Amino acid sequence: MRGALRRSAAVLFAAILAGCGNDPYPLEDSLEKILYQPFDDPPKTLDPQVAYSVVDHQVIGYVYDTLLGYHYLKRPFTLIPGMAETVPEAIGLSDGRVAYRFRLRPDLWFHEDPAFEKFSPGTRTRTVEASDVAFSLLRVADPAVVSPVIEALGKISGLVDFGKRLDERRRADPEFAALRIDEQYRRAGPVDGVRVLGPLELEIVLDDAYPQILYWFAMPFTSPVPWEAIAAYDGVDGRESFAEHPVGSGPFVLSRYDKRSRIVLERNDRWYGVLHPEWKAPAATYPSEGAPGDAEAGLLDPDYVGRPLPFLSRIEFRREKEPIPTFTKFLQGYYDASGVVKESFDRVIQKGELSPEMRGLGITLAKSVEPAISYLGFNMDDAIVGASGGERSEKLRQAMSLAIDSKEFLRLFANGRGLPAQTPIPPGIFGYDAGYQNPFRQPDLDLAKKLLAEAGWADGIDPTTGRPLRLTFDVGDTGAAAMLQFGFYTSRWRRIGLDVEIAATSYNQFQDKVRRGAYQIFTWGWVADYPDPENFLFLLWTPMSRTKSGGPNTANFSNPRYDALFEQMKAMTDTPERLAIIHEMRSILEQERPWIENFYPERYALYHGWVRNEKPAGLSIPTAKYLDIDAELRALRRAEWNVPITWPAWALAAILVVVIVPGVVTFLRERQ
Repeated sequence: MRGALRRSAAVLFAAILAGCGNDPYPLEDSLEKILYQPFDDPPKTLDPQVAYSVVDHQVIGYVYDTLLGYHYLKRPFTLIPGMAETVPEAIGLSDGRVAYRFRLRPDLWFHEDPAFEKFSPGTRTRTVEASDVAFSLLRVADPAVVSPVIEALGKISGLVDFGKRLDERRRADPEFAALRIDEQYRRAGPVDGVRVLGPLELEIVLDDAYPQILYWFAMPFTSPVPWEAIAAYDGVDGRESFAEHPVGSGPFVLSRYDKRSRIVLERNDRWYGVLHPEWKAPAATYPSEGAPGDAEAGLLDPDYVGRPLPFLSRIEFRREKEPIPTFTKFLQGYYDASGVVKESFDRVIQKGELSPEMRGLGITLAKSVEPAISYLGFNMDDAIVGASGGERSEKLRQAMSLAIDSKEFLRLFANGRGLPAQTPIPPGIFGYDAGYQNPFRQPDLDLAKKLLAEAGWADGIDPTTGRPLRLTFDVGDTGAAAMLQFGFYTSRWRRIGLDVEIAATSYNQFQDKVRRGAYQIFTWGWVADYPDPENFLFLLWTPMSRTKSGGPNTANFSNPRYDALFEQMKAMTDTPERLAIIHEMRSILEQERPWIENFYPERYALYHGWVRNEKPAGLSIPTAKYLDIDAELRALRRAEWNVPITWPAWALAAILVVVIVPGVVTFLRERQ
């Protein structure tokens, strides 16, 4: 007891000392469980059916809740129930369509907001119902909302047609367009694939099998929003815009939104995880199991396992425009986590691990390979590097693939942060195989030269003409740093005798080239929308061809067998049969080489010793509800690391005493 009192007294004294220094936070917050995070670019929108950027999701991921979620610790990523009581199973319908039936938990509440009072006087909130989820799905289809995910959710029967009807009626009938938003949706409906079966029951019907639809219910795009908020915050006649006035049902409430300086989220005491800890709801309880190594990393601490979430009382985002001052504030203890800025990399990381200086400060390093890939690609419609060149072009692509050393690239340009890629599927996704070695992704200049000779271009010379083969590497960045990276690739191809010219243009000009198919070699990347192999393998599916359909298959790769396998694979759940199909698809890509898989990016995250339960996810998943803060330890460290420089004040005081006191004494003597 005395020890605890002594520590509390020490902490209080430390907090007071810190308050005398450069601490940017109020003294009364020093012992609160507040997570402090910096941000540089302000959110573009807080509308969950529209927001797509990581910055947007940093905020709305906590304000809005989802029907499903992800297990915090397990890898590959696993879906768990959120606002829904269970993860639904696919139901085959007699007409060949597929349905999913969600049952919401009872006693789910929207955040308190004046919007409810506008339509129901005396009411500041209400419960979340299945009709609210249906309303959000209709918003995705509303052309006025401009949701970026209508293509994916358009697989719901009748949803796209609803959007067309809604748009036509608004254009044709001004009176209809003036109706309240929920009434517009009611009159333009119903939507066959969005069925409200009861206050807490919703059925989604898909035209075809698409098991990946469930991942979209773990994202804010499908989060329930109240129609009252959309109607109240329409941005008309000086009214607020819903894009900046969110009304959700998540574990945190937006209490302050000054997007150019400070954003504050407060713990929501009406969240179901707080109201009903006895439910032990998976998305509202700290997990009891995880991935290999999690227990050793302290992520299954008995002090946390089974406890209700969230542990934090508040999350504060402060705007920082420059990386170096931001990192300095992290080292002072004013931010709880940080990335590693390139200017300080050698100070922070030594031989791939945390430096002794950082370890001495109690800082920990968390490495996570992101569900993303960077790759070089060939335009398979091109006459020289593409499919029409047959075996000759195939061996050319194989040779160029063997010439690129991704590990060396990462060492030179990313401080080693990344994992050389072997297939399109990154770690954390079903189908990734850590032991697999792509035979054409193991750098081998001798084999590359041999294949080039077999292709008829020994030393890069065409024997029929005696002229060197000239290829073009089209890029959309003319910056000095980017040009150094592009030069790395061309220098490696030069080592096997290939002359590849960099054609650098603005990004818009490059995009135009890609649309027209006027390119040969390019570099591109992809970040997962959701953790499923389909979200990577569709990048090489014929219907997604960039030149033919405007899709993300920028290589314009087309292989009938690959397409047939993809059609099978995308409709399957994660089974051994699905894995076997993925392996066959991998073999096709291995041989044909439409891509040179370059690397999976790796993120380094630094955490102070007072942050508990940290495990980076990579995806835009709201994970702060699992974090805890030892606020007492933080206050002590801040005081220790930010000791106010008081000697000038003491020196000034001494001078004043020396100068003033004799004068006062003389004055008093004269008065006597």
